[in-house]
Amino acid sequence: MVFKKISIIGVGLMGASFAMAIKSHALAQRVCGYGRNENNLKRAKDKGIIDEYGLTLEEIGQGCDLLIFASPVGVFWELAVGIAPYLSEGVIVSDVGSVKGALVYEMEKAMPPGVSYVGVHPIAGNDKSGLDAAIPDLFKDVNCILTPTKNTNETALKTVSELWKTLGCRVKTLTPEKHDEIFSSISHMPHVAAYALVNAIKMIDENNLNFSGTGFLDTTRIAMSSPQMWIDICMLNKDAILKHLAIYMEAINAIIDSIKAHDTDGLNRQFDQARTLRLNLKKSKNAQLNKE
Repeated sequence: MVFKKISIIGVGLMGASFAMAIKSHALAQRVCGYGRNENNLKRAKDKGIIDEYGLTLEEIGQGCDLLIFASPVGVFWELAVGIAPYLSEGVIVSDVGSVKGALVYEMEKAMPPGVSYVGVHPIAGNDKSGLDAAIPDLFKDVNCILTPTKNTNETALKTVSELWKTLGCRVKTLTPEKHDEIFSSISHMPHVAAYALVNAIKMIDENNLNFSGTGFLDTTRIAMSSPQMWIDICMLNKDAILKHLAIYMEAINAIIDSIKAHDTDGLNRQFDQARTLRLNLKKSKNAQLNKE
């Protein structure tokens, strides 16, 4: 499986890491990048991350046989509509976005005849962003979620699945709706909670942050993530996020009620339940890594 030309929209952390991974596995004859910042694209080319870049959608769309959206999810549809006229029959379009749901169906509708879209979410990344944070092993030993619909081309789905397996991922499949329900609870809501926690300290006394230890730093690491990316995610998956934030507030209020009532047994039940769940998760992850 070697593509003639892979075009990547957005050469930041995810896009550049994908390009590096593709090159390390020799999966493309050419890798082309596209973005708003030409200096960033020039640096990516100078570093050998991409072979070439285009400043128009026409340049990167023409001649590619795989197109990857690695820009903020909020501009996926607009870019898809813009590039659609330049895509040839047989092209596979995919992405690395962390929101699926209705967006998957919108992306499908934006595709011209003979062009297949496959929604993908590799569960990878860190609190850094941009080209300089990119690494070729970002996708190694991580879960990668494919979100096909009844309209997804089976050949394209198989090709995309094999691609991510080659990059070292554990490929799993979910419906677009189930994907957003799950990742709202384990990713989207926790990011919002981390932002809120840091802002709460500022409301208490910003100087308190100077006394932070590893516990606070570990808990709030994801609050260093790109604000724009998470604004887009909140808007596109707002229903699930709002539902899960309401449940989170229920959990917070249960703790508040136990503290007010001096209910140490109640606190113990809540804390011990969380501790047990977290320990079991760690054991499960370790067992999975050892098995591999």
